[in-house]
Amino acid sequence: MFFKDIIGQEEAKQRLIKEAKEGKIAHARLFCGNEGTGKLPLAIAYARYLSCEHPLENDACGTCPSCIKYNKLAHPDLHFAFPVIKKKNKDTVSDDYLTEWRELLTSTPYFNLNIWLREMGAENQQAQIYVKESDEILRKLSLKSSQGGYKIMIIWLPEKMNTECSNKLLKLLEEPPLQTLFFLISEEPGTLLTTILSRTQQFNLPRIEESSIVDALIQMYGVQEKDALNIAHRSEGNFLKALESIHINEENQLFFELFVNLMRLSYQRKVREMKLWSENLAGMGRERQKHFLTFCQRMIRENFIYNFHQPELTYLSMEEQNFSNRFAPFVNERNVISIMNELNEAQRHIEQNVNAKMVFFDFALKMIVLLLQK
Repeated sequence: MFFKDIIGQEEAKQRLIKEAKEGKIAHARLFCGNEGTGKLPLAIAYARYLSCEHPLENDACGTCPSCIKYNKLAHPDLHFAFPVIKKKNKDTVSDDYLTEWRELLTSTPYFNLNIWLREMGAENQQAQIYVKESDEILRKLSLKSSQGGYKIMIIWLPEKMNTECSNKLLKLLEEPPLQTLFFLISEEPGTLLTTILSRTQQFNLPRIEESSIVDALIQMYGVQEKDALNIAHRSEGNFLKALESIHINEENQLFFELFVNLMRLSYQRKVREMKLWSENLAGMGRERQKHFLTFCQRMIRENFIYNFHQPELTYLSMEEQNFSNRFAPFVNERNVISIMNELNEAQRHIEQNVNAKMVFFDFALKMIVLLLQK
């Protein structure tokens, strides 16, 4: 990744370049922002720029030996740590999935945890950064820089570190090896240890401007301008969401069908069918279940706003709008908070490994009552 490959975020790019030129480089930087804002590709572009032997005014040269190695993300002084699923009879670390990681980053640097889980073949497993990873980080950073420059450790989703790993990382942040930089890429910085937060310089990325997403969709994916404008508006500054809109996304389609089915069954009070619906969802992995509940929250929020008849405030696809024409009146000021609370509770229970059949059937039954508050 080069700075030129990052969608939007011009102010952030210029700030990083300026700091690099002035030598004001934080040894531990926490890149924060919503999903799809380009935190990870920006951190990689910054790492490339800092490692480049002949940096240009606004980007890495792309031709020096360092840049050539970065093309395959195989620079010996660039290291990654990220959530992984456990392999049988083994203390699993990021290097066990390094090939899959590089392939995904090279093909599509804008991705989320759910996409990475599919890449690993996670099924029902949840991903973590395990304690063994901290030992690997220490081992790698204790080695002398092979190129004579910075050693850079990029930690994607540090909020997925277990407590023991977090505590060991804290010691490294307090006393980092010479010429070592840490780039932490987080979507939930509030869940990190306060001691880690206090030892990192926070770098917040805003949502991507609609105009930048429009330009990228037209130039990179050949989307017609009218469609690009519509997709960019619905993406809410999330480029990953924009990509999902132009590619057929089977999971989003599945979530939409599950949501519609539940609302219809609840309205019709078909309890037996609702039980089958719950059992179907219970068969999915925990991460997919959490993503489905997040999707439901978005649909409830969008349908509530849809009632105000302000198109610029809604972010629904055409298929979702067609459904909302009939469904939106059932989401109103008398029940919207209660529905969102039930969804939040269901998500919390799923995260706590409560029986998924019970969680989803309980929520489905409550929707019968909540939808009557019209």
